[in-house]
Amino acid sequence: MSGPFKSKVKHLYKTLLHLGKDYPKGYEFFRSRLHASFLRHKDVEDPAEIEALIAKGEYVVKELEALYMLRKYRTLKKRYYE
Repeated sequence: MSGPFKSKVKHLYKTLLHLGKDYPKGYEFFRSRLHASFLRHKDVEDPAEIEALIAKGEYVVKELEALYMLRKYRTLKKRYYE
């Protein structure tokens, strides 16, 4: 992996690590799974496949953000309306 992909992958990894701090099963669980996933795909050389993996990672970021927003919404709703 080289060039523009390296920076994109590093940014994605750091973003996911940051989001993993609030993961329901704990940070260590999330970090170990994330690390294993990135290691599994470390030898991918095809640019199209790398782009697909980055897109999948960005989708996971959006899903995690939605999960956290939903949890915050439920907490606020429970706190003020029940």
